[in-house]
Amino acid sequence: MNPGAVLVDSNVVLDILTEDPLWFSWSARALARCADEAILAINPIIYAEVSIRFASIEDLEEALAPHLFERHPLPWEEGKGPPLPDFYIGAHAAVAGTQLLTRDASRYRAYFPELRLIAP
Repeated sequence: MNPGAVLVDSNVVLDILTEDPLWFSWSARALARCADEAILAINPIIYAEVSIRFASIEDLEEALAPHLFERHPLPWEEGKGPPLPDFYIGAHAAVAGTQLLTRDASRYRAYFPELRLIAP
């Protein structure tokens, strides 16, 4: 369990990296607020979802640098259930005891009602 960490969903990372016209402002403010209060974390699924936006591994590694985002392995317990990326991300946060910063709260609330979400 890691209550001092916030798992950052790929949609928040991509909002910032792509300067999404609708979500950039919210995601940037929320990420900055979380960074002031906790360790920011990603897992292999988040890394993979973000990676499709990059032409090279070097650029990806710069954007998701370990000094910015702590890399958490997927807990074995979260492998139960349908293999959807959002399900794995939510399960990771639930099993690890972290909060989850996302802008897609409805799906996470449905599967993980006990999960502490940071969402619009």
